[in-house]
Amino acid sequence: MAAEPAQSPAVTKMLDLFHELQAAQQGSGRHVSFTLTDSEINEYLAYSLRNLPRPGIRSATVKIFPHNYVSFLVVADFDAIERWKPGSLPLPLRPILSGQKQIWLDVRFRIKDGAATFSVEKAYFERIRLPAFLVEKLIEIVAARQPEKYDTSKPVPLPFGLKRVSTGEHVVSGEN
Repeated sequence: MAAEPAQSPAVTKMLDLFHELQAAQQGSGRHVSFTLTDSEINEYLAYSLRNLPRPGIRSATVKIFPHNYVSFLVVADFDAIERWKPGSLPLPLRPILSGQKQIWLDVRFRIKDGAATFSVEKAYFERIRLPAFLVEKLIEIVAARQPEKYDTSKPVPLPFGLKRVSTGEHVVSGEN
């Protein structure tokens, strides 16, 4: 049996950050601030999806831009989405959005009172532009299936008592 590869420094950094934030939330009162690069986040996403698969998501990578703009490349399981909520995919798109397909989406998020909302700025499957309202609905379906049961139709509370999250060129910063 092959040994599990060692955790990368980026994964260790993320796990340590989660531990620090959790301790602060549970009463240490410690102020925690952080900055993460999109490459660190992508390493952690690959590790996390390998070790704790997420319903409907096979892989994800991000590219971070200023002004809370994030680009995602996601391999989604469209058959699972259609099983979970029949009729969620418009009939004309069902032949192409079936099985596991890679979609690209650009999202802008807003933080207010410790909660996040987002809007899909644009989304594509190959060269086909997908309607933002459809992609937002598909995200809502997948998010509701996660262990955390996210409801993206409302502001989503930030984890670990975070109060601020913002982006710059290839970085995300935040604090509790």
